Amino acid sequence: MTPDQVKLVQSSFSKVAPISEQAAVMFYDRLFEIAPQVKSMFPADMTEQRKKLMTMLAAVVNGLGNLESILPAASALAKRHVGYGAKAEHYPVVGAALLWTLEKGLGDGWTPAVADAWTTAYGTLAGFMISEAYGRSQAAE
Repeated sequence: MTPDQVKLVQSSFSKVAPISEQAAVMFYDRLFEIAPQVKSMFPADMTEQRKKLMTMLAAVVNGLGNLESILPAASALAKRHVGYGAKAEHYPVVGAALLWTLEKGLGDGWTPAVADAWTTAYGTLAGFMISEAYGRSQAAE
């Protein structure tokens, strides 16, 4: 990621943070709409899960300027997700739900440059997490 992409992700996320509860609801609603098979991996009461999502996103976004600082936590998270039944092929679906949520949440602020920055950020992190959880060969697919 370029320094400009990091700034775009961070500045756009600061506009989503005030509506974090609504954004988390939108994200999971979209995820379960496009991938209903993953719903069974989540608790019936999603309140705590939505908070965890937004806390994790905030930590990742804030750490993008020093990616090495967030990689140990991302690695641990990826390995925990395996235990929940997550598979490498779920990462693109989660990314699609995240980008859709950001696009809806940011409205006119979702510019091509912001979309590209978020796509790059998610792709970088997802690739790392997949390689940590499942090995390098699946991350390359």
